[in-house]
Amino acid sequence: MRRRDFFKVIGALATAWPLAARAQQAAMPVIGFLCATTADGYAAPLAAFRRGLHEAGFIEGRNVAIEYRWAEDQNDRLPALAADLVRNQVTVIVAAGTPAALAAKAATSTIPMVFYIGVDPIEAGLVTSLARPGGNITGVTNLNADLVPKRLQLVHELAPTATVIALLVNPTSPTLAETSMKEAQVAAQTLGLQLHVLHASTERDLDEAFRTSVQLRAGALVISPDASFSSLSKQFGALTLRYGMPTIYQFRDFAAAGGLLSYGGDVSEFNRQVGVLTGRILKGEKPTDLPVQQSAKMELFINLKTAKALGLTIPQSVLVRADELIE
Repeated sequence: MRRRDFFKVIGALATAWPLAARAQQAAMPVIGFLCATTADGYAAPLAAFRRGLHEAGFIEGRNVAIEYRWAEDQNDRLPALAADLVRNQVTVIVAAGTPAALAAKAATSTIPMVFYIGVDPIEAGLVTSLARPGGNITGVTNLNADLVPKRLQLVHELAPTATVIALLVNPTSPTLAETSMKEAQVAAQTLGLQLHVLHASTERDLDEAFRTSVQLRAGALVISPDASFSSLSKQFGALTLRYGMPTIYQFRDFAAAGGLLSYGGDVSEFNRQVGVLTGRILKGEKPTDLPVQQSAKMELFINLKTAKALGLTIPQSVLVRADELIE
């Protein structure tokens, strides 16, 4: 081959290679990942989601692409972000959190969707049946909002002389807030407690919520499940100690950051299951044929250092039920 012809071939290959790479990328299925919180705040659950995808045979950047849409703890941004994913014609939408799931459902009835939520998906209007979801939606629920009464009972065991309990909800997540309030009110009446509902929708609102809890002479603060709250574990932990307020939430990260108690399901396992379900849909299965999965195992974490700082003695009956004592 003459030198001039050789360089022509090399030039043609150099031009064809990026075109082939772009064609391969364009042929990749695309997951639209929609979440109410921040990328940093959802780092651990996202890693678990990717593990589930890997189990199903998909690796980000190799044979699947992921378009992320983070609402930055502003639920009112979710509808526009969901609509953007629909416009981009993603292959499947993954909605992390109840507000994200409701926004995605409103945005499309055709693109397959997998949710991870903390309420009953039938009551929320997402599916018609757990066994046969119907339509374009399936997912995983940990029913964390239904665990609010159990959290209230736990803090009551630690502060049995308290007559007032505060419940913190995010008013921009009305489905979660209403479910939590309803469940907590019934539990409070059963235990003979007065319940005060406090609102917070941004990080700036948290300090005021704790201050109000103290002014109300609340014996404890129960934090309602919400994706926006889940990214604020460090802030909640610091406020727990600053205001001397016993607090309980759903995830271990909260107790590890200084919160008194956490009670809920394994968030890593839930998100892994979402990844597996997403992979099955990418392989061609239909959401309507994939039953909604429910959590079964709940975990209790207690921060003994925080309990000591608050002057609380954890009853032996609570200690023996703990999955981990954080010191």
